[in-house]
Amino acid sequence: MATLGLAAYGYGIRYEFGIFNQRIMNGWQVEEADDWLRYGNPWEKARPEFMLPVHFYGRVEQTAEGSKWVDTQIVLAMPYDTPVPGYKNNTVNTMRLWSAKAPNDFNLQEFNVGDYIEAVLDRNLAENISRVLYPNDNFFEGKELRLKQEYFVVAATLQDIIRRFKSSKFGCRDPVRTAFDSFPDKVAIQLNDTHPALAIPELMRILVDIEKLDWDKAWDVTKRTCAYTNHTVLPEALERWPVHLFEKLLPRHLQIIYAINQKHLDEVAALYPGDFDRLRRMSIIEEGDCKRINMAHLCVIGSHAVNGVARIHSEIVKNTVFKDFYDLESTKFQNKTNGITPRRWLMLCNPGLADIIAEKIGEDFVTDLSQLKKLLDFVDDESFVHDIAKVKQENKLKFSAYLEEQYKVKINPSSMFDVQVKRIHEYKRQLLNCLHIIAIYNRIKKEPSKSVVPRTIMIGGKAAPGYHMAKMIIKLITSVGSIVNSDPVVGDRLKVIFLENYRVSLAEKVIPASDLSQQISTAGTEASGTGNMKFMLNGALTIGTMDGANVEMAEEAGEENLFIFGMRVEDVEALDKKGYNAKDYYDRIPELRQAINQMRDGHFSPREPDLFKDLVDMLMNHDRFKVFADYEAYIKCQEKVDQLYMNPREWTKKVIKNIACSGKFSSDRTISEYATEIWGVEPSAVKIPPPNIPRE
Repeated sequence: MATLGLAAYGYGIRYEFGIFNQRIMNGWQVEEADDWLRYGNPWEKARPEFMLPVHFYGRVEQTAEGSKWVDTQIVLAMPYDTPVPGYKNNTVNTMRLWSAKAPNDFNLQEFNVGDYIEAVLDRNLAENISRVLYPNDNFFEGKELRLKQEYFVVAATLQDIIRRFKSSKFGCRDPVRTAFDSFPDKVAIQLNDTHPALAIPELMRILVDIEKLDWDKAWDVTKRTCAYTNHTVLPEALERWPVHLFEKLLPRHLQIIYAINQKHLDEVAALYPGDFDRLRRMSIIEEGDCKRINMAHLCVIGSHAVNGVARIHSEIVKNTVFKDFYDLESTKFQNKTNGITPRRWLMLCNPGLADIIAEKIGEDFVTDLSQLKKLLDFVDDESFVHDIAKVKQENKLKFSAYLEEQYKVKINPSSMFDVQVKRIHEYKRQLLNCLHIIAIYNRIKKEPSKSVVPRTIMIGGKAAPGYHMAKMIIKLITSVGSIVNSDPVVGDRLKVIFLENYRVSLAEKVIPASDLSQQISTAGTEASGTGNMKFMLNGALTIGTMDGANVEMAEEAGEENLFIFGMRVEDVEALDKKGYNAKDYYDRIPELRQAINQMRDGHFSPREPDLFKDLVDMLMNHDRFKVFADYEAYIKCQEKVDQLYMNPREWTKKVIKNIACSGKFSSDRTISEYATEIWGVEPSAVKIPPPNIPRE
């Protein structure tokens, strides 16, 4: 946004502990706290002068002037500002992260019991709000502390936004504007998933209870201000908060949500008289043994724009997840395919590649990635093909040295670097990758003298601490690795490495060194993915399903320049109708049967023969993501990968075509679309003069 000259603020929580550090101990994931602030953070500046109160608990009082939220507990939100500079344009935006502070009278104000020491120690309870990031990926866990975090960031941020809106002159802190008619023209709030959904009832609370706007005016302002980005269609990931939690923690917001829902359902009922099932489906409140608030429904109803993050995902959003809402207001729904920043994901992490690209087409591609198309003119330029291959080989040697130094593993740098790095999840199907590893291993053992294309298969990613199956998948990968890597018959033809503690800084090293990028989720489950784009830009070829942004990558580069395999969304739906039966595949495919039997019989866990029985049971009896259904197509596709890799010149030509067609996946394009189609602002390439040059 800074690079595009957009005046923007990014708001979030300043977590004391971010995502855990992952250690692998005898093949298992072990979490340790990430104390990232231990040595201080030079990029942030605390701004105590902008500290704001956030209210929790209490009760609602009806008064002549309207509703009042009273007897609340107060936690202070301390802002920390981090500058975010645009690329060489002297534009700097601010990321403002909130930290929780107890007020000085915390637990001392009411009927002072005299236990001063206890009261001061209890300050921790308030300050725990910004202590730790919940590490779940694509999974909702309805914990009270998490709801507190969500309201904390929203309440502090909205006060900040309104304070800034009311001060008309720069640097002036006295409120000047009082009318909110122009608010949606001056302010756009993008809800990044449903986590900040409370911005909708909170903005309503401020406008109605505090600023005394009438309901309909407040609702119009709120809707025109807010827009919502959906990030997942997995049902277990959708936020559905128990009403009883709201009753206790945010009683006024619960009333407001009920009122929003009532007006919404009245509109639906008027359009579809007697369609009570539709009312049930479209309600914000889900009835049942535990009444719940569906935060996604709140977001859709309270926003003027709703988008998915890749074309196929946005279609699924319209046709399934929010179909009823799409029928009601089709113009509200949009697509904004994700992108990645070429500054970090090309220039910074792969300077060698950036240099040889700049030699051919100049340097303008850095802020206009579509210019990479010009590289198509050089697909048959022998010296360019040679240079691209040389940069990749240098990156592989560098990463090999890093792995040797860090993990004491010797790898063959002329082997294919086959990489799957992402959070560990059943839908991402690291198990399919595992079954391929076992197949290669069994083929080598069966015919040791037959030549095979050597591979170093690297898998990395964190499992949510409470996700048992994901942790078992890591243990399987490390167990298969220790058998394969120590087998003298296999030698350096196959190595399996679990990349410990996968994170951005490790991605910056591994991605430029990769030959093959694995993007193998079940069609219809990965909203977009962005790792897929990073690999494409850095000269890896993709093996993948028609899911997420892979679909658009294949469209841009030509399907023949990716290794696309497996069921499409339609095939998955058809198989669901018919009924997926894993045993059919197990009975029909000997190689698959052998691999599963080896897992089941302890071939990869000789000291604990039934270690993987849960895993096998899941694959055989309740695999929602249909690993076996794509097994044959995947193995065949991997054989095509081997064939092409044996012809380095043709491989590199495909690499060049991929790089040349990756321009669409710049975040500059994505953010320009958000700006013009949702926020109503125009990006600008104007460079602000530097401070040493006087302004006109």
